[in-house]
Amino acid sequence: MSRLLLFDFSSTDDWSGWEVENDVVMGGNSSSKLERSVEGNAVFKGAVSLENNGGFASVQYHFDSKNIKGYEKAHIQLKGDGKDYQFRIKTNLNDRASYVYTFKTTGDWQTVEIPLNQMEPTYRGNKLDKPNFNADKIQEIRFLIGNKKAEDFRLEIDQIELK
Repeated sequence: MSRLLLFDFSSTDDWSGWEVENDVVMGGNSSSKLERSVEGNAVFKGAVSLENNGGFASVQYHFDSKNIKGYEKAHIQLKGDGKDYQFRIKTNLNDRASYVYTFKTTGDWQTVEIPLNQMEPTYRGNKLDKPNFNADKIQEIRFLIGNKKAEDFRLEIDQIELK
């Protein structure tokens, strides 16, 4: 068991499982979109607004349940803008809570390595009194920006895999 590819943007034209979800679902005013770069990578960009109690933008990918037993880390090849982002996973689409890991981008291409057992359970930005991630399956991955400030952002993503 070496790696489990969750998504490689530059190797497929079918991004139909990806969708943007911003704070407008709660009355906010943030905006974002997912575009294709010249190289074929995903570019998640937009503007986070704090108006109307808003403050986040996200892009999510839903898929049939994947068995991840034995995998310990997510490896994400990306290029950010120096801002903090969250990588989130859900074991089941019906779960309210997500498991979250916040990472900082450098402005250059980097491979972000996320230990799955360090992903903390949260709901609506609040840490829950539950154990960190320890499940054998997932059905959603998501990138979210919500740094409690109004800001423009740009995150370019090439590939997401588990090792």
